[in-house]
Amino acid sequence: MNTANNDPLQIACPHCNAINRVPGARLAQSPSCGRCHSALFTATPIALNAASFDAHANRSQIPLLVDFWAAWCGPCRQMAPEFAKAAMQLEPQMRLGKVDTEAEPALASRFGIRSIPTMVLIQAGREIARQSGVMPASSIVQWARR
Repeated sequence: MNTANNDPLQIACPHCNAINRVPGARLAQSPSCGRCHSALFTATPIALNAASFDAHANRSQIPLLVDFWAAWCGPCRQMAPEFAKAAMQLEPQMRLGKVDTEAEPALASRFGIRSIPTMVLIQAGREIARQSGVMPASSIVQWARR
């Protein structure tokens, strides 16, 4: 995705899920939501549920990297801080989100999640890559940028 130009991108707010139009050249300038006035990028993964998922996966024009996880999963808990570190490096070119498969079984089913943790990279509502297993932040960043 080329963010160097001034073409506006639609970005979902991580707080209220409102869609905002932001010039690509302004992504790195800490834009805020036109509705709730919160920061559009927080450099932390956001919790996604059925209500917020489609705004970020289908309506937002930046890629969405989703970590499907569960609280009872030891490897998921091990990867959580690494995923958070990756968010600091990947935003604002990419949104990172987490889906609790226990709380959102329909989303897990929709993506055919069979093992956790599993990361799914989504662009324009379509899955473009998938990776299962624990990864350090550097590997998450490298994999997501490919």
